[in-house]
Amino acid sequence: MNRAARSSRAAGLAKARARRRGQRERGLVLLALLIALMLMSIALAGALDVWSLQRRREQEKQLLFAGNQYRLAILRYYRIGRAYPASVDELVNDTRFPKPFHHLRFAYPDPITGKNDWEPMLQGDRLYGVFSRSQEATIKRAGFPRQYEDFEGAETYDGWKFVFLAPGLRTTQSNAGGLAAPGKATSFPALSGFDGGFLPGQRVPGSR
Repeated sequence: MNRAARSSRAAGLAKARARRRGQRERGLVLLALLIALMLMSIALAGALDVWSLQRRREQEKQLLFAGNQYRLAILRYYRIGRAYPASVDELVNDTRFPKPFHHLRFAYPDPITGKNDWEPMLQGDRLYGVFSRSQEATIKRAGFPRQYEDFEGAETYDGWKFVFLAPGLRTTQSNAGGLAAPGKATSFPALSGFDGGFLPGQRVPGSR
């Protein structure tokens, strides 16, 4: 084999080695890109989970605020007329007196569903409370304010019931949406309002 042939063969081998080396390098770069994309996807998923958790916690705070506004509005409505409202409209614009009262600034939507679709709690045709229709799982299970201690352990948002129980009324065990007259006033449960439903300053029967 002459020198020219050997040189040509050596050049061919060098090109083949360079080609294989280039393919390996491209393969390593592609593998590194795939690993980087996978790590970025994991990080993004984790960030979305954190954001979703924070968003839900904020919605829970808003639900507690909005529900409490309804509860307080019902209490104020009852306080000045000793009667429950017939609708939320009457809480927004109470026209029972010459000067209208506005116990509720406006009809707050349910922060969980994003709609004004609260489930009403009625005594006959009179409104004494509301609660969310959402059956999604709650995040907050403890650490509620004193007036909402009955929310502890509720697994879904429809277990957070914002009610005001007037004197002489209690919720029935068979139907949380119904009311019944108790045997004794002191047997009232503390459901999202004043203990036993008594208004501030009222004397509980039997107390001294």
